Amino acid sequence: MAYPPRLAHLATRPVVVAKLMPTYARAHNIDEDEASQRLSSALQGRLLPSLLEEAWTAMRGKSKRLDDEGLLEKVATTLKDRPTRPGRVAELNPAWSAFLVLADLEAGTASEAARRVMESPEGRQRAQAGLAEVGRFLAAELTRGK
Repeated sequence: MAYPPRLAHLATRPVVVAKLMPTYARAHNIDEDEASQRLSSALQGRLLPSLLEEAWTAMRGKSKRLDDEGLLEKVATTLKDRPTRPGRVAELNPAWSAFLVLADLEAGTASEAARRVMESPEGRQRAQAGLAEVGRFLAAELTRGK
């Protein structure tokens, strides 16, 4: 695990679901409840730790003046009053699309053809780019407070 355990205590699955749900709902043209259920299911496995790792990497790369403890305090401050406040809707791009396919695979809603594509070398590369992109988005959402 390349991120501090406290990050996982702050950015729990319900918090991460809330931050990603608006973008997921819009991309799939589904209501927020359905999007939350699918994302919650998708983040039960290995996807959540991978996403937190990417978010932590993005936070550390973006903030030169805060040490690790300072970053964690910023996350705690941001989430203090409304931890499950929905995130902003992200602008979709190929990396976000790859992440959405990954989430669908983890949730069990993607086709077998999508699974085969994501298991190819190019698919794995796009999946990693998608995790990094969504990790940057999540880092911004988790640190946009005071």
